[in-house]
Amino acid sequence: MATQYGIAGTTAKGIAASVERGVAEGALNPGDALPPVRRLADGLGVSPGTVATAYQELRRRGIVVTRGRGGTVVAAAPTVASRRPPKVPPGVRDLAGGHPDPAFLPRLVPPSRLSPGARSHRGTPRLAQLEQAVRAWLAPDGVPTEGVTFAHGALDLIGRLLSVELRPGDAVAMEDPGYHHLLDLVTALDLRTVPVAVDDQGIRPDALRAAVRAGVRAVVCSPRAQNPYGGCFSVARRDALVAVLRERPEVLVVENDHASAVAGAPLHTLTSGGLARWVHVRTVSKFLGTDLRWAAAACDPTTLARHDGRLLLTSGWVSHLLQETVHGLLADEATRASVARAGESYGQRRSALVDELARHGVEARGVSGMNVWVPVRDESAVVNGLRSHGWWVAAGARFRLASGPGVRISVADLEPADAVRLASDFAAVLGESEATYGG
Repeated sequence: MATQYGIAGTTAKGIAASVERGVAEGALNPGDALPPVRRLADGLGVSPGTVATAYQELRRRGIVVTRGRGGTVVAAAPTVASRRPPKVPPGVRDLAGGHPDPAFLPRLVPPSRLSPGARSHRGTPRLAQLEQAVRAWLAPDGVPTEGVTFAHGALDLIGRLLSVELRPGDAVAMEDPGYHHLLDLVTALDLRTVPVAVDDQGIRPDALRAAVRAGVRAVVCSPRAQNPYGGCFSVARRDALVAVLRERPEVLVVENDHASAVAGAPLHTLTSGGLARWVHVRTVSKFLGTDLRWAAAACDPTTLARHDGRLLLTSGWVSHLLQETVHGLLADEATRASVARAGESYGQRRSALVDELARHGVEARGVSGMNVWVPVRDESAVVNGLRSHGWWVAAGARFRLASGPGVRISVADLEPADAVRLASDFAAVLGESEATYGG
């Protein structure tokens, strides 16, 4: 039980606000137990009904959950504070962030011509030249491009679609292990996550079939550079997944191609399979700049209309200045050459680490993308052990639902020569962990 934070308040609203403040400030962490209703009521000098009402409001807002006899605890991904990664300790090499190598990112220069005066951006939310460039970008990979839209990043678009399409309590099939911000987003929308196991070819058809038959309303997956496992769809895997999804044509399929140009693998898209409800999302933050919060999406007509209808009611459009910046970079020959070099380098760095770990008898996964996933028995022992050797990697707990433990290593700026030392240190840490903790 969390005793270091003193919950205050004399009304249900005040008690709920006190708990929310503790969660937002990090004094109450995911999994921390709140005091039983009667105990807190006695301590605050209020009625048990007042505390019960406060807890009910906190549950309704996704800040806490009730586990029967386990009591009331802070939610795994409370709506007031996502699961933020631990701060990188000073003096260690950060291989946990998942960021691109800055050496390959172009210099961001805003367009010299600013948007003229006041005009109706809602009437023309997308720049015609960027929309044309997006169609030319997607079409060669087999993505249908009749309907194209933009958003402020993949999470913005996916969150908007799920909130329009689904209702609280609906189930969403999610990769396991999968991208932790997406897992948090689904939880924050009060949707249920159904874990779908992955391998080197992405989500597994048998796991997807079980989820679809269990009644999921949407599927969120990555066709390549799957984060954190690194899988990518083969042609055979794509076809097997399409066959499963055709059993439930009403299910919305969200394909998040977040790494695209630097994934190091071809795209075999589910959207080419004639599905009824689908969206293919691409962002540019992994190869043009992490500050470019822009996403392009191709959708079926119904999904396009629902997304754009909700966008119109909120932000209305994506900044035309941002669109002009993205278009300029996509059209720039030097930038395209740099992106190509980045993709090649990331592939070499990923393969170098996987191969070096294999030389030490350590199994690792990562056939595409910028990350390597290493299954381990004790995540904390490995993270802390590598820290003592000067490396900082991400514990797998943030990425997992029902899958086994592991750690994620971001290789974007890990030169092959560095991979030799990291693999040696990793093997040493595993040996130490086995001797101390039995693995």
